[in-house]
Amino acid sequence: MANITIALSKGRIFEDTAPFLKAAGIVAQDDPDTSRKLIIATNNPKVRLIMVRASDVPTYVQYGAADLGVAGKDVMLEHGGMGLYQPLDLQIARCRMMVAVPEDFDYESAVFQGARLRVATKYLKTARDHFADKGMHVDLIKLYGSMELAPLVGLADAIVDLVSSGNTLKANQLKAVEEIMTISARLIINQAALKLKREAIQPLLEAFKTAIKTV
Repeated sequence: MANITIALSKGRIFEDTAPFLKAAGIVAQDDPDTSRKLIIATNNPKVRLIMVRASDVPTYVQYGAADLGVAGKDVMLEHGGMGLYQPLDLQIARCRMMVAVPEDFDYESAVFQGARLRVATKYLKTARDHFADKGMHVDLIKLYGSMELAPLVGLADAIVDLVSSGNTLKANQLKAVEEIMTISARLIINQAALKLKREAIQPLLEAFKTAIKTV
């Protein structure tokens, strides 16, 4: 069996992916949320995990530093997916990409009147495509976190961000006004690795495919 490297991110992605790995007979030897290790061994000496930022997972897989990875649809849309095979929607880490505004902001009227809005987001491509499809002119402001703060201090009129429960929006006097898309995590595979290491990767792919129905 060829050596296999799987790129994951800490937190929810890793937690939700663990049952899929277990279904494939792979168990991490360390907990990435408590360990400082970036390369984590598994019970299989030929399979290792590397822990990277969620937004970096596609890059590691694209350039062959990892053979497989798990990344959200939001991350893949921003990356573009070049050089990657995306065979499975794992249906984990589910949430929604939403437009949100302050509770007292009349978004529908602003859209109807053709107002030019300032929108804060880290999902520039997704936001740009969404508003272009609506025929809206917006000024996009790139932020990397604490998106909800932008409308509260006058930096932006609206935000585009991932929403799960909606509690963070509510706590910051914001409301979701438009759903852009449903987001979930995908299994991604380096296209060259799929050809060169097919014998090792195919059983993992089949195990993940089977586990979707039970996890």
